[in-house]
Amino acid sequence: MANRVTGPEIDTLIQLLAKLPGLGPRSARRAALHLIKKKDQLLLPLARAAAEAADKVSECVKCGNVDTANPCTICTDPRRDTGTIVVVEDVADLWALERANAVNSLYHVLGGTLSPLDGVGPEDLSIDKLIDRASRLKSVGGKAELILAVNATVEGQTTAHYITDRLEGLDVKVTRLAHGVPVGGELDYLDEGTLTAAIKSRSDF
Repeated sequence: MANRVTGPEIDTLIQLLAKLPGLGPRSARRAALHLIKKKDQLLLPLARAAAEAADKVSECVKCGNVDTANPCTICTDPRRDTGTIVVVEDVADLWALERANAVNSLYHVLGGTLSPLDGVGPEDLSIDKLIDRASRLKSVGGKAELILAVNATVEGQTTAHYITDRLEGLDVKVTRLAHGVPVGGELDYLDEGTLTAAIKSRSDF
């Protein structure tokens, strides 16, 4: 049995850090040690920021984003195109699109994808709320649009098809992200699925 080299408080810190994405036990130990060494510059400010976030951050009642305001700053931004909703799987996808300044629309976070093998059904996702929002979409000077920005996985595409079927009969244009060659990508390094999608999604030059 290995000798204990740290107190229970440090062990708890390491165990919690190890639960973060991309951090295993070894990385968590290194991160914990770095935080402790930089107690005044990192550990104490991090503890205060975490406590404040836990107290003030909540899930937006409209779109599912996380923010200190509820509804979130995106939903209440008057400059947004209220006739378009971008549907994403997770908040991380929403943030990625915002960082890229790709769209100036509203969003809807599903909270995952349909996965019968994992026991995830429509009732486990924010699909009913999405259909309700889509039915009330009003586009100024054009057709209301729902952009399905889900991942190009089997689960993502299954979810997209399910949502499309649920939207049938509504006066809403449904589009999805183009799947193909990434900017700077070389054909020789791409998988067959990406190449096939790129050919099918080809456009005029």
